[in-house]
Amino acid sequence: MKPTDFAYLLTRYLGQYLPGQRNLSPRTIESYRDAFKLLLQFGRVQRGWTAEQVCMAHLDRACVEGFLDWLETDRHCSAVTRNQRLAALRAFFRWVSFEAPDQLAGAQQILGIPRKRTATHAVAYLTPEALQILLAQPDRTTTDGRRDAVLLSVLYDTGARVQEVVDVVVRDVRLAAPAVVTLTGKGSKQRQVPLMKPTASLLSAYVDEHRLGGHERSDSPLFVSRQRQKLTRWGVTYILQKYVDAARAQAPGGFPAIVTPHVLRHTKAMHLLQAGVNLIYIRDLLGHSNVATTEMYARADTEMKRRALEAGALPSPATAPRPWREDTNLMQWLQRLGAPS
Repeated sequence: MKPTDFAYLLTRYLGQYLPGQRNLSPRTIESYRDAFKLLLQFGRVQRGWTAEQVCMAHLDRACVEGFLDWLETDRHCSAVTRNQRLAALRAFFRWVSFEAPDQLAGAQQILGIPRKRTATHAVAYLTPEALQILLAQPDRTTTDGRRDAVLLSVLYDTGARVQEVVDVVVRDVRLAAPAVVTLTGKGSKQRQVPLMKPTASLLSAYVDEHRLGGHERSDSPLFVSRQRQKLTRWGVTYILQKYVDAARAQAPGGFPAIVTPHVLRHTKAMHLLQAGVNLIYIRDLLGHSNVATTEMYARADTEMKRRALEAGALPSPATAPRPWREDTNLMQWLQRLGAPS
């Protein structure tokens, strides 16, 4: 059976363009792929199409808008997820408009679909006091506790995404001064992040304990489970939550409602900002492609805002001004304003 124009273009997009020209990571490509899997599922359930029948003519604006509504109503996806799926489709149709100019008119219709407005949530992060309580929770007399103490310290100290930490292998860590860890972020972009001395010391003891210093272990995952398998994102989240619950019992009200590994990333960024570190350096540490992304921490730092307002505030008057209703000059002026001349 001859492939349709949609099958031909989508195969080239996912199999050649994204990995070959965009150099996107396998996980990012999988996210794009999942958007199209859902689109094909929508076509089968709502339109009665089979995957091999779908062609570009089917994918007009009405179809894509129906797909986005289906995500929210039938699959109960959030507006954020809806926007992520739309972004994947728009990226594909933007590429199609160059690769297949005969599809340009239809592609422009898809590109014109707006994102759905979403609520802006405050950036959750830990205070230095809450962080100290959290990092003190692992029982360092046990093997798992020592691993967890190192894991939490590395998560905070590097400001890394959780996937970046679970992907670290032994050769990515350099413990000789100055200690650094190489992280592989979005788009397979690598960056080197310095380790502070306490974290480097913990990590050095961990490497010695688990005999990870030999050349034959250089490609071994740095953090593994009891079964000697590489930790997953969900495994790290479970470990963190266990210690957050214990820390919250010690300091009720001292922690955000939800603490995920990403909250530790936010915490590192906020602590650096409050210490006066330039946003450009914070951007490079976090691996943001644009400093505009990093600026959200400056907008979220209420303590810095308070200090700035206090520094710029005018001194309070010795006596409070009269209420405007008692200002006879003002009242006379207002009465004259509406009187016939």
